[in-house]
Amino acid sequence: MRTGAAAAASAQRRPGEGKGTSAIRGAGRTTSEDRITSLTKRSGLVRRLWRSRAPVEGDGEADTRTHGSKGCCMGKSTKVSKSNPGAEAELKVLTHSILKKIKEKQLEALLQAVESKGGVRSPCLLLPSKVDSKLGQHSYSLPLLLYKVFRWPDLRHSSELKRLSCCESYGKINPELVCCNPHHMSRLCELESPPPPYSRYPVDFLKPPDSPDPVPSSTETGETNYSAPVGLSDSQARQQSGERAHWCVVAYWEEKTRVGRLYSVQEPSLDIFYDLPQGNGFCLGQLCSENKSQLVQMVRSKIGYGIQLTREQDGVWVYNRSCYPIFIKSATLDNPDSRTLLVHKVFPGFSIKAFDYEKAGSLRRPNDHEFTQQPRTGFTVQISFVKGWGQCYTRQFISSCPCWLEVIFNTR
Repeated sequence: MRTGAAAAASAQRRPGEGKGTSAIRGAGRTTSEDRITSLTKRSGLVRRLWRSRAPVEGDGEADTRTHGSKGCCMGKSTKVSKSNPGAEAELKVLTHSILKKIKEKQLEALLQAVESKGGVRSPCLLLPSKVDSKLGQHSYSLPLLLYKVFRWPDLRHSSELKRLSCCESYGKINPELVCCNPHHMSRLCELESPPPPYSRYPVDFLKPPDSPDPVPSSTETGETNYSAPVGLSDSQARQQSGERAHWCVVAYWEEKTRVGRLYSVQEPSLDIFYDLPQGNGFCLGQLCSENKSQLVQMVRSKIGYGIQLTREQDGVWVYNRSCYPIFIKSATLDNPDSRTLLVHKVFPGFSIKAFDYEKAGSLRRPNDHEFTQQPRTGFTVQISFVKGWGQCYTRQFISSCPCWLEVIFNTR
């Protein structure tokens, strides 16, 4: 009987024990499956990021529009050597090992920034700044390595970069965590001195000092057409009503015709674009243009993400967000003693300090044609999309360029 009772008791315990063991095993399987799913997703994100890396010259995918045969502004060489299979494999292993240590949400944000090429607003990717990685014979910080992989394969030092004002790390010195989002950075457009003579832009033909010029227009051409009301009445009305004063106004031109009204800028940063996924600013694509020129329409379609105009402590910066070069003329970019102005070529992904208030004040001389002929609201910077002008181009005047901007600064 005892044997039978023990067997019955044992039989009664087995179902309970089986349920408990089964529940534990089930929970273990669920945790394991979640971990596998997470690893699979992370691996997929890492693979997509690697496929979206910046192409290197010679791999069949390099975009010659980014650098061209010469570098930014003054012909500074930025040519990238052809990819080496061994170095490429080493870079892939290193990049994968770094990306796999990043949190999944951060990987998703990085992928969004990289795949949209900066067109979609993406959060900062805050990672340790003092982690170095060895690549060949060179050692790179974690941020610098990610910038090389996803934007500029020829990048060598952080001194070549400028952080955009939208970044959380902007203005901070040596933080423990630094933003590694490649599209929160721009490449500095360095000016060489002295500039080559072929790119000089003459100002001898500018209007004499006694010539009236009451409206914002190019000082290079006497025949300009306006497709919208002229003047700064909107901005002046805002100032009279007590609203914040503008620091600049922007006029958009197609050849000799201004399109749309003057755009008054109060915010410290302005996007000027034709087609931007999350654009907020001056959208040129919404302006009604009657110009049927095929060249104008072609250039207009290439404006894309356009430029970002930012007022900072040391001056006004222009960041080229498009896929094509832009061309800039500004008196504060030149030698103060020069009687000529330069047209500077700025490649995609590069930034240039287009206007310096301190220099502008020191350059205001009674007999200086370039400044005495500027509108009463301040000085101007001219920016042409895709097409350049000046002595080294077929177009001598900016009014011959298909699509261009006139940025008029309020220095009061």
